[in-house]
Amino acid sequence: MKRDQVARPTVYQLALRFRSAARDAETETEAQARMVGILSLPAAPGPRGILIVTGGPQYRVGSHRQFVLLARALAAQGWPVLRFDLRGMGDSEGSARDYRAASPDIGGALTQFFDAVPSLREVVLWGLCDGATAAACYAPDDPRISALILLNPWVRSSGSLARATLRHYYLPRLLQGAFWRKLAGGGLQLGASLASLRQVAAAMQGPATQENDAPAPALLRALAQFPGKMLLILSGDDLGAREWQALLDSDAAWRAVTARAQWTQAQVHGANHTFASAAWRGEVEQLCARWLQSW
Repeated sequence: MKRDQVARPTVYQLALRFRSAARDAETETEAQARMVGILSLPAAPGPRGILIVTGGPQYRVGSHRQFVLLARALAAQGWPVLRFDLRGMGDSEGSARDYRAASPDIGGALTQFFDAVPSLREVVLWGLCDGATAAACYAPDDPRISALILLNPWVRSSGSLARATLRHYYLPRLLQGAFWRKLAGGGLQLGASLASLRQVAAAMQGPATQENDAPAPALLRALAQFPGKMLLILSGDDLGAREWQALLDSDAAWRAVTARAQWTQAQVHGANHTFASAAWRGEVEQLCARWLQSW
């Protein structure tokens, strides 16, 4: 039996259409573009809801149907959950945009969420990858947001990618017998490998000022300003998660943010970036549910 066919308490699925909270800087066409969302509603919804913020080339279903299964699982435990398509993605109208332009869409989804569920008093933003970064950057400006659940937040720059690649790819390979056997047998393109390593080293030494749009500084400011509770879930086998850890290892400001009392961190061992297996997705569901029940 599939996981989404397992008997659960009654959860109602409602399709919603609503507009972004776009500002005057948007064109009239873009501002009036309608978004599509699916509300997973318990029979007796409580005062706390979860808004799933998608990221990257994703729509409201998620990789491996993760967002569908998560929404239904949390709704079965009493929390209403809204997942939606950002403008330009999935079934929503408008032009595609990246995580840095997601705030008006998150705001519009929140307004619809509160309208559709009169019992709501607070919302937890849930996001994966750049959806997590978008959620965190939005949260400090909206008092309706009480907490954040962030999975593998997007913090990439060329420097952070280079450091993570060197530490977690090149250096471990030097300890593998298979690498040396391949080298001795001529099965390794040494010239290409050395060229790639030189590129990694150059990226590590490049000035940070070349990447003014790197997500990490904006994310750090947002997390420092946000007064609510935060749950961070990292994959055990994901380069993006290792880039996050590298920030903590190298920057006292990041360590200060994550050392606060409202911060909780967990890891799903062995999981890839999108938690592709049923076991990994199930562990994420359990981590989220236990944390939401703890306060």
